[in-house]
Amino acid sequence: MLKNHGKGVVLDRRLDNDSEPMTWLGLCELRIMNDRRWPWLILVPQRPDMEELHDLTPLDQAMLTFEINLVGEALKRITGCTKINTGALGNVVRQLHVHVVARSEGDPNWPGPVWGHGAREPWPREELFRFAEQIRAAL
Repeated sequence: MLKNHGKGVVLDRRLDNDSEPMTWLGLCELRIMNDRRWPWLILVPQRPDMEELHDLTPLDQAMLTFEINLVGEALKRITGCTKINTGALGNVVRQLHVHVVARSEGDPNWPGPVWGHGAREPWPREELFRFAEQIRAAL
């Protein structure tokens, strides 16, 4: 279920299988969900054995909020989306991670949730790399 990820953190295999690594922020590894239907980023705090936001120290909570805002602003600027959805559910994958998803009217399942809607559509590699580069540049 978990995959060793360095820094004492073990990355859940489902996160590893469903997303691609993009860059490292101060607290989090930033990953791209490999589903081109939505511009969808995932922040994974690099602290071992974290499941809930309140498991983090107050300083790490502040840093996570800062990084979520940074990523959300960059994603909105790059995509021109209508709304940024941010969530840390953890019902299936217990490892603490935060989804930041760009949503626009008319996208698949608008205004409903992205989870459990249809089959995932993996990014073509070249498009994935181009999108990741745009996000890195916007950060």
